[in-house]
Amino acid sequence: MAQLPAHKRLYRLDKFIVPVGALEEFLAKVKSTHQLLRNQAGFIQDFLLERPLSDEAIQIATLVEWQDQQSIDNARHAVMAAHKSSDFNAQAFTDRLGIKVEMGSYQPIAM
Repeated sequence: MAQLPAHKRLYRLDKFIVPVGALEEFLAKVKSTHQLLRNQAGFIQDFLLERPLSDEAIQIATLVEWQDQQSIDNARHAVMAAHKSSDFNAQAFTDRLGIKVEMGSYQPIAM
């Protein structure tokens, strides 16, 4: 299957402000989720990035490049199904760990 040109691809950028004490547990969940994402149709590549904010918190960003919106939608359903089968509640998880979340999908700007 031919891939779309880079300017047609979509990106999922999620940012998290994570208390240092919650970092290990949070990263374990992120890594397992990204293992699932890497096996989805339309996945191109992903990045896990960090930026220290203070002695108490670190910002984690995840960036996933997808072939198209349908790929993002299908991956979202796969993640939701995995969460449901393991009785995982993402909102309760982030609330319990004191994590602030900002999520969104982006598309490239033609230059």
